[in-house]
Amino acid sequence: MKLKAALSRARGILAQNAIEDAPLEAELLLRHVLKINRTRLYLDLEQELSPEDEKAFGHLVERRLSGEPTAYITGRREFYGLEFYVNPHTLIPRPESELLVETALRLSQSQPVSTIADIGTGCGAIAVSLALELPRTRIYATDISLPTLEVALVNCQRHSVTDRIRLLQGDMLKPVPEPIDLIVANLPYVKESELTPQNFEPLLALDGGAEGTESIARLCRQAKSKLAGGGSMLLEIGAGQGETITGLLKSLFPDGAVEVSRDFSGIERVISLSLSRAKVAK
Repeated sequence: MKLKAALSRARGILAQNAIEDAPLEAELLLRHVLKINRTRLYLDLEQELSPEDEKAFGHLVERRLSGEPTAYITGRREFYGLEFYVNPHTLIPRPESELLVETALRLSQSQPVSTIADIGTGCGAIAVSLALELPRTRIYATDISLPTLEVALVNCQRHSVTDRIRLLQGDMLKPVPEPIDLIVANLPYVKESELTPQNFEPLLALDGGAEGTESIARLCRQAKSKLAGGGSMLLEIGAGQGETITGLLKSLFPDGAVEVSRDFSGIERVISLSLSRAKVAK
């Protein structure tokens, strides 16, 4: 069977089973089997697929049909134009989380940012992206899960930023040793009632409690003692959570400025807190 035919068949099977972005998913799985890039794949579409590779490709398609994410099957996920290693110990980076990086970079152009804390770093996608864009900034990346931090370390090494990112195990801001100019966080924000047994991603990275805001609210309270005067905090939130988190921030930081940014789908996605230069009250 030629690559073209194998790819077409896989696309059809995935589409019939309601797999989103079936053409792209099929392509990623075939490239993973053949260990080639996209350009090489399309140059070789008329080449014959070996029986061994055809069998391996079929097996990966079956895994995808079972619900296993392609990112876990291939061990790869693109984020902010970079490739990251992921496994079932980490949440799979989403395109909407790139808004956190973009907002952080805009903020760094208007105020001094010498220290950043990426809370619940997961595979390290946000921390690494910021480290590459802000080479003079010291970054702390925390996560409560040691296996997750091991994945983040792989990505720090892959992108040569181990000298600028300090990985810390612990509960959110608690292991961070100094006041922070900018806190960024993509914490769990899925309501407990919306979680299903079919979730392949780690429950720890998804479960936001009864209202989906439990972890975010806890970070907001911790930030009172760790956010430097004049500092900022960027929080990714779920749909419909803007009013709750905005209200909490205004009660905790009455002198702070709070703004909400929408993602490419028009959903309120990032809440920004900016403080005055006065020292934050503990």
